[in-house]
Amino acid sequence: MRLRPILPVVLLLALAALLRAEAPPAATAESVGLSSERLERLRAGMQRYVDDGRVAGLVSYVTRGGRVVHHEAFGKADVEAARPMTKDAIFRIASQTKAITSVAVMMLVEEGRVGLADPVSRYVPAFATTTVAVPAPAGAVAETPVSAVAAKRPITIRDLLTHTAGIGYGFGVAAAQWKAAGIQHWYFADRTEPVASVVERMAALPMDAQPGEKYVYGYGTVILGVVVEKVSGLTLAEFFEKRITGPLGMADTRFYLDPAQKGRLTTVYAAKDGKLERAPDGMPGQGHYVDGPRVAFSGGAGLVSTARDYGRFLQMMLNGGVLDGVRLLSPKSVELMTVNHVGTLFAERGVADAGKGFGLGFDVLLDLGRVGRLGSEGAFGWGGAYHTNYWVDPREKVVALVMTQLLPAGGSDLHGRFQTLVYQSIVAPPPAGAAAGKR
Repeated sequence: MRLRPILPVVLLLALAALLRAEAPPAATAESVGLSSERLERLRAGMQRYVDDGRVAGLVSYVTRGGRVVHHEAFGKADVEAARPMTKDAIFRIASQTKAITSVAVMMLVEEGRVGLADPVSRYVPAFATTTVAVPAPAGAVAETPVSAVAAKRPITIRDLLTHTAGIGYGFGVAAAQWKAAGIQHWYFADRTEPVASVVERMAALPMDAQPGEKYVYGYGTVILGVVVEKVSGLTLAEFFEKRITGPLGMADTRFYLDPAQKGRLTTVYAAKDGKLERAPDGMPGQGHYVDGPRVAFSGGAGLVSTARDYGRFLQMMLNGGVLDGVRLLSPKSVELMTVNHVGTLFAERGVADAGKGFGLGFDVLLDLGRVGRLGSEGAFGWGGAYHTNYWVDPREKVVALVMTQLLPAGGSDLHGRFQTLVYQSIVAPPPAGAAAGKR
């Protein structure tokens, strides 16, 4: 009898949690400074990609000032099965996992359990001594063994967050040695051993560059996922669910799908010779996200998610680390994550990256003229190997993401066109006080 008064309280708390997890409220375009007529261009533009056979289907999602102004599904989630794309379709987000892992690391930094200047070896001792591969001299025969020199300094947590640790994906100068060790490519979902075991072996291999001297995109965030596990005592999947995706109501964001979610997983297609073909099963193709070993939780490229789920995560970042009263980070941490940390190293990758820098897990737009397309200086974002993409614009208070499954993408211009169509719809400043998070 004494339990009866408690039951309504429990139900109310559960209801409150569900309400917090709802998508941001919808808004008319004009109420947040957009043109509904111009926003229609975005819808029509996305539909053309389907009609022209450049993607099988996609979901696009835009908020301004914390309110949804566009969330639509186009085309098919599976062409052969004639399954239509839906707004709650689940996508493999690959490297969009990196942003969530980076937030996990910064949460531990805020708790005083990790330091950005800490050597990685404090958490993964195998990295106490690392080496860097030295290219073979010009004219050397292919069989010439790769030599290595000692790293000039220890690799730090900040090096890993900024991809300046010199660690690639195993295809650099010492590719043969990485291949022999069974460590190449970003894909981990088919592995039958924990990621930590792979990372331990990784430390003994020659890296691609000296720490801090070059931007080298690769396993850095995978290693950070192991750091999170070591410090927290949880698997990365458990940490995400307990500390990030659970509190933010991201119920469809996880490393491996539950059986009930299988019917919403979008099929991967490959762009070849101007046509779409169903990607093969296995790695990376359709992947092992349903029937895989469920052992490896890669912080670099392992999650599946929905547009709505990932949009909530990005809204938290735009709000300065808080969403619906749930605070993950302080505004100062978000500020630090979304400024350039690497000087010109990121821009030196090539013309496509001119005018940009890199922060703690995100690229950052530094020079609008150098970038040469619609946007705002200070906007930050990234994407995934299956052709998903997102960005956050603090100046315009915009969150935008487009989700499709195309690997390889065959030179698709979807991301750039999507960005242009979003920005051209903005005709006025956002409402005063928009997207202000609770502190």
